Amino acid sequence: MATYLIRRLLQGIIVLLAVSMVCFVMFRYTGDPVLMLAGKYATQEEREQVRVAYGLDRPVYVQYLSFLGGAVQGDFGKSYVSQISALRMILERFPATFELALVAISISFVLGVGLGVVVSIKPRGWLSRIIMAGSLFGISIPTFLIGILLVMAFSVYLGLMPSFGRGDTVQIGFWRTGLLTASGWYHIILPALTLSGYQLAVLIRLTRAGMRETLSEEYIKTAWAKGLAPHTVVLKHALRNVMIPIVTITGLSFGELIAFSIVTETIFQWPGMGNLLLTSIFETDHPVVVTYIMLAAFIILTINILVDVLYAFLNPRIRFD
Repeated sequence: MATYLIRRLLQGIIVLLAVSMVCFVMFRYTGDPVLMLAGKYATQEEREQVRVAYGLDRPVYVQYLSFLGGAVQGDFGKSYVSQISALRMILERFPATFELALVAISISFVLGVGLGVVVSIKPRGWLSRIIMAGSLFGISIPTFLIGILLVMAFSVYLGLMPSFGRGDTVQIGFWRTGLLTASGWYHIILPALTLSGYQLAVLIRLTRAGMRETLSEEYIKTAWAKGLAPHTVVLKHALRNVMIPIVTITGLSFGELIAFSIVTETIFQWPGMGNLLLTSIFETDHPVVVTYIMLAAFIILTINILVDVLYAFLNPRIRFD
């Protein structure tokens, strides 16, 4: 296990280096940072002063090494707009995005696996047909349309749910959470349902396919012949053997929800990283965009490593060394 983890960490470092190169090119060559920092009405002398102050007059490889050294220390520069540390701005928004993604992936996992098992046991029942039709609906409908429909139904017409914001929050150390207040849960329901729609549909279909195949195996027939309880056969013997692909998709989806919940956060004006990223793109605030990309890459790599480690607990026959 230790050898495998070291190898994966080295692979992750190589990936992060590649991402850092892409971010540096984006930071350096997509628009003139001097023009953004000094302003379009600045004189040539003022622009040269800014260029020297930020080290933009040095050779490209020196600038990259400086950028890499700052990134290792968590210094990605200051926002062009607010003149605040870009990493600080992202981390202030991170709890909101993380909690939204956590609630969304929890809904997807619990309902997706549960409904997938129900469909696999009675594939031709009327309830199974309704569930599979609903999963097809979840895959086909874009996320933004699901969000708009939920807002129209539960906020505009029924007036049951708020259509924007995060609600009341509680500060616990550096973490600001809305999951400890009734208002926070009240506000997170609609965006979490919107964000979970596609992943829920995928997990239903994936669980159904895996369970249908596993339930036809000989060892499952033997378990039935022994007279074991139905829940023991289905949950302990069958479901456990299809959990690896389910956990893989869930882990990848969780990373994607954290990094790419931009549309949902925009629809519900959720104060998370995605909303900040969209604003930064419109304002050409490169340091914030670069910090977001680097942090998203780090989160996705970390989750992938944790999912690989979890394989050994789900299936003791898996060995990494």
